[in-house]
Amino acid sequence: MTSYEEVFRASTDDPERFWLGAARAIDWDVVPQRALDAGRAPFYRWFPDGELNVCHNALDRHVAAGRGAQPALIHDSPVTGQQHTYTYAELTDEVAAFAGVLAGLGVGRGDRVVIYMPMVPEAVVAMLACARIGAVHSVVFGGFAAPELAVRIDDAAPKVVVSASCGIEGARVVPYKPLLDRAVELAAHRPRACVVLQRPQCVAELGERDLDWADAVRAARPAAPVPVAATDPLYILYTSGTTGRPKGVVRDCGGHAVALRWTMENVYDVGPGEVMFTASDVGWVVGHSYIVYGPLLAGATTVLYEGKPVGTPDAGQFWRVAAEYGARTLFTAPTALRAIKKADPDGELARGYDLGRLAHLFLAGERLDPETYHWARDLLGVPVVDNWWQTETGWPVVANPMGIEAAPARPGSPTRPLPGWDVRVLDATGNPAPAGEDGALVVRLPMPPGALSTLWNDDARFVASYLSAYDGFYLTGDGGHIDEDGYVFVMGRTDDVINVAGHRLSTGRMEEVLASHPAVAECAVIGVADPLKGQVPRGLVVLKEGVAAGPGAVEADLVRLVRDRIGPVAALKDVAVVAALPKTRSGKILRRTMRGIADGLDEPVPSTVDDATVLDALRPVLTRGTSLGEQ
Repeated sequence: MTSYEEVFRASTDDPERFWLGAARAIDWDVVPQRALDAGRAPFYRWFPDGELNVCHNALDRHVAAGRGAQPALIHDSPVTGQQHTYTYAELTDEVAAFAGVLAGLGVGRGDRVVIYMPMVPEAVVAMLACARIGAVHSVVFGGFAAPELAVRIDDAAPKVVVSASCGIEGARVVPYKPLLDRAVELAAHRPRACVVLQRPQCVAELGERDLDWADAVRAARPAAPVPVAATDPLYILYTSGTTGRPKGVVRDCGGHAVALRWTMENVYDVGPGEVMFTASDVGWVVGHSYIVYGPLLAGATTVLYEGKPVGTPDAGQFWRVAAEYGARTLFTAPTALRAIKKADPDGELARGYDLGRLAHLFLAGERLDPETYHWARDLLGVPVVDNWWQTETGWPVVANPMGIEAAPARPGSPTRPLPGWDVRVLDATGNPAPAGEDGALVVRLPMPPGALSTLWNDDARFVASYLSAYDGFYLTGDGGHIDEDGYVFVMGRTDDVINVAGHRLSTGRMEEVLASHPAVAECAVIGVADPLKGQVPRGLVVLKEGVAAGPGAVEADLVRLVRDRIGPVAALKDVAVVAALPKTRSGKILRRTMRGIADGLDEPVPSTVDDATVLDALRPVLTRGTSLGEQ
């Protein structure tokens, strides 16, 4: 099979054969004879009769194949000035030793371990160590507030928490130990022990419950991989922005390993010995899938970067890292590119590095606006590949499969559904929407291997949240359309479609227009309650460095631009130039939070906010009353 159509058709005509074929790229202790178990639909299970160990597949088998001297993990930390490379043999030894630490603390198959760490190699080691002994890890983004960490501890009920003495955010050292201590104090569940990695930037005082990472590893006996059922959980990952009891996405072992191994070759075009630089965080799904598991399952070299896209020390760090380690694929978020573009609009810093080995730039996590797409493509001269997926799906739903057949790109679209994903667009009545018409983006069940199997300890919430809106479909929560050629256009969350005097308008389309203006670095459009029209759009824009025109002139120009491109029906009359947009730590703009503030609601600040002061600075703009056009 050499064409996209052939591969996609094979995945839909005979998924049993297709996924059993993909499973041959994985080492099994018990080779599965079945791909899909639909006996408890909608709780589908993949490879129900198979047994494996994911850590063995990520590490030991490459050493056994004679590739132990190949680099497995490169840690690059401009915030500490440190760089370190671990070979597959070295990383296997580190993981086996820490797996022995966990086993010595009574952690075994099915037990949970919460990992609350910065972007250091030990975070990867802890994740793989859990997988090695059949434990279930739950990574919580380092630096999360104590109450948010506490609710995750209560939900996962870990035997052990693994943390570090501090993280480093730009030039700021963030002590983690006081946050961890407070979280344990707030939580009803008491972990048996906390293992703390001491960092020299801020050494923590340890208590009775605490163990020093280095001391524990020295005293441990290395642990061997433990075979588990393919359907056993590998990890729990809590979705961002939750309040109250969080939603813990459960990923299984077998389906996850098969799917990620398949994507490395077929989507990201990365093979053994090649370098993948994913500029994300291990606390997010992109970090789980394409910093840790995907590259290592494929026998590639993965780069773990502790720094920011700008300011540590400049906007050229992504290019430096890609050049220095010879990355074949760079994967990051559109918001990171927009930050780089804002600081270095002409891309001068990129031209200072040899990026000759870079073959692809992949972007995901937020809608890729055409302006950023064109900027990156023209700067790098390589394919810029938008890919659309979610924490729940675990791997891309829609992308241009660079390892199968690259389709012509269409700015604004992540291209076509990948094999295994039956993507549809449904209207408000649940009927198929015509080509080109916006509706709810859904996936026909069953979803392929690697997608969430349920929510931790909450099957009912899993069904209510994702499967109840349309019978037989998974609700993505995103809206968009599919054109006549099968290209998917994701226009944003369905709650970002606003109703202006009876007209349903996409804020994503308005953002597209604003972002096309040469002075705009990034932007957001939200729908604000209006007594006359129901809702009106409000635009917020951040300008590029060195823009000569005054804010008032740019604002007026943007209002005219939207009117020209979309028409008067868009009703966008209020555009404000602001210093920054509020974002989560993963780079997603907090549109829902801004909308709530603008509507006068007592909107809580999400636990995932990167810098709450940005939101505070925006409150006067958001709460200034009716739109400028109505004043």
